[in-house]
Amino acid sequence: MDLMYLLMILALSVFLGFVMISRVPPLLHTPLMSEANAISGITLVGALIAAGSDVDSGFSIFLGTAAVALATYNVVGGYLITEKMLKMFKKKV
Repeated sequence: MDLMYLLMILALSVFLGFVMISRVPPLLHTPLMSEANAISGITLVGALIAAGSDVDSGFSIFLGTAAVALATYNVVGGYLITEKMLKMFKKKV
């Protein structure tokens, strides 16, 4: 029962995220996504907790480490996109 409940939440969140992002105008897409990537630093904290948990399962350690790597990539990418976007608005001297 718990697995079915979690899969339903996952499917609903994927659908809701797709619908919300598809309705964002293209002009606002880059600022919105770069901010969302920066906010995903919270995911990085959760991934660090998962990677350093006391569970001795090799699979759990692998998933925690993969989550740390992917969350770090997401946060760094968000900041790089934001920097690139802000350079477009600077006046050229």
